[in-house]
Amino acid sequence: MRLLPTLAALVLSAATATSAAAQCGGSFNSFVSGLKKEAAAKGYNKSTTEAFFANVRQDPKTIKADRSQGVFQMPFLEFSQRLISQNRIDVGRKKAQQYASTFDKIERQYGVSRGVLLAFWAFETDYGAFQGDFNTLNSLVTLAHDCRRPELFRPQVFAALELYDRGNFSPTKTTGAWAGEIGMVQMLPADIIENGVDGDGDGKVSLKTSAQDALMSGGKMLNHLGWRAGEPWLQEVTVPANLDWSKSGLDTTLPARQWAQMGVKPREGSIANLPASLLLPQGRKGPAFLAYPNYSVYFEWNKSFVYVTTAAYFANRLEGATRYNAGKPDAGLSGAQMKQLQTKLKARGHDVGKVDGILGKLTRRAVQAEQKRLGLPADAWPTPKLLNAL
Repeated sequence: MRLLPTLAALVLSAATATSAAAQCGGSFNSFVSGLKKEAAAKGYNKSTTEAFFANVRQDPKTIKADRSQGVFQMPFLEFSQRLISQNRIDVGRKKAQQYASTFDKIERQYGVSRGVLLAFWAFETDYGAFQGDFNTLNSLVTLAHDCRRPELFRPQVFAALELYDRGNFSPTKTTGAWAGEIGMVQMLPADIIENGVDGDGDGKVSLKTSAQDALMSGGKMLNHLGWRAGEPWLQEVTVPANLDWSKSGLDTTLPARQWAQMGVKPREGSIANLPASLLLPQGRKGPAFLAYPNYSVYFEWNKSFVYVTTAAYFANRLEGATRYNAGKPDAGLSGAQMKQLQTKLKARGHDVGKVDGILGKLTRRAVQAEQKRLGLPADAWPTPKLLNAL
């Protein structure tokens, strides 16, 4: 799920931003009527607004998809091995050659390395082959009406209206992912308004049919999100057995030379002269990575730790890095056990967010704190031993 705060300002005034989140639920028809009134207040003429919302329908499949994201409960090794195949690597490298001039231009203008965009292109739509068949307007209005995250989706409805007013969106024919993303690299309507680029020079921004447009737009968006040109994002490393594991995780950032002094070594190349965090996705016995400042930009594209880490790792693979050393991690928890753990952590006063069985940033932080309290290796990887000790 992606939404730039600055983009919300384009489609939702400061005066209505606070109330928008409360304008959800109730009768769907009444909700749509409220959207029409807000569109009028924003200056859209009645005929445009009526035509835009004429065929909008609530989509139960969208809600089902929103509630069914169990794939993010997978541990890193399982998740990454499911998403990364040799075929995806081979196709990605062919695409890099096919669109070499486009990638060169992206690197010159936006500073984003080709592997980064290739990885997103692969994961989001399998290089454009599967872009989603959800009616975009129905999905956006359904999610805006749903009271789980209306503040994210209501602005996107009006961004779609703006695209329609410009002739770049069809309420009945535009399709994409269940969450309203459109095109080969899956961009929300507000992202398209802010970052859409005519990469092939035909005078249009066609993210569904033009790889050049989609890639250039994705590069521009990452640049606006803070991507730092010429810098790495994730680097696989080896770690000594006697490392202070409490220093691992995204909450601790140290100069590269300090990691080197502690015995952290790159598997390939050299450690960059940048601040970095030590990531242990499945604890001290599994793969280990240094995460540099660009890694944090990934979270503006997707909020899932396992997705972000896999996408960052895959970008390296597409640029020639060797396969990670999987190691032999300690057994983790099932989805049900993870929910049980999160419940116990909440009872001890930790903020783990929603009890959803997903090992995200907040749960990792709480796990690490409890490991330290119990005298266990504080590598933020929850095990049955930790669960039983709580």
